[in-house]
Amino acid sequence: MFAIIGIVVVIGAIIGGYLMEHGVLAVLVQPAELVIIGGAALGTLFIANPMPTIMGLFKGLLGVIKGSRHTKALYLETLKMMNALFLSARKNGATKLEADIEDPHKSDVFNKFPGFLHDHHAVDFFCDTLRMSISGSMDPFALDQMMELDMEVHHHQAAEPIGALSAVADSLPGLGIVAAVLGVVITMGSLGGPPEEIGHKVGAALVGTFLGILMCYGFLGPLASNMTKIVEAEGQYYNFLRVGCIAYIKGNAPILCAEFARRAIPHHVRPSFKEMEQACKGGGGAS
Repeated sequence: MFAIIGIVVVIGAIIGGYLMEHGVLAVLVQPAELVIIGGAALGTLFIANPMPTIMGLFKGLLGVIKGSRHTKALYLETLKMMNALFLSARKNGATKLEADIEDPHKSDVFNKFPGFLHDHHAVDFFCDTLRMSISGSMDPFALDQMMELDMEVHHHQAAEPIGALSAVADSLPGLGIVAAVLGVVITMGSLGGPPEEIGHKVGAALVGTFLGILMCYGFLGPLASNMTKIVEAEGQYYNFLRVGCIAYIKGNAPILCAEFARRAIPHHVRPSFKEMEQACKGGGGAS
């Protein structure tokens, strides 16, 4: 939502300031310049990136519009899930835990927490680690290293679409110059014509440079920055899951595992200990 507000503010400020200087808005409407710049930018995206990266880019842009899902409410729900799962394992033994993590979508524990269950990457990350711990063939330190490796691979893959968008953004000023040069070529072919026509063609050429710079620094660059923050928030969520898992594997009590995990939550979305304790006892949620 804030991304949409920002885009509206950028457009409104530029158009408003242009009109305040008595500019003619129709001069900025140059479909041919948009085709040159936009089409060339899209072409460079396809040239430089494989299809999974391009699909990830469009999913990332959709995620920017929706906003980050890693809110205080999600963290609190996941803390409740950890506490409930670890309590169930302590009460019913490893057999019940194994049944829950083998098919989380059929687990009566996991189904109480749809926010966590909706993220299949996080579910696999969490359950696969617990599955390895049940086998008893790995010590906590080795499992911790495995989780860090998984997080590193996931972060690298999630960052690829951001790099692709940043590369396109960086190319836009140059593509704007290309559009401007083409406009100048057309203008040179009109020398000797009416001054008004030449002036119109020069103005259209300059609009190409304007659009390239605006699209780079006003839209695509900030969108790439926003996507970076969303990926970082996702990485913090995975680290939070890692801390909770390792605390349980080391034999800590369920509520202590949840507290270890809570301390790994970024401050701006971290619930207080009382909020976590109340939620784990079946009380309220995050405000």
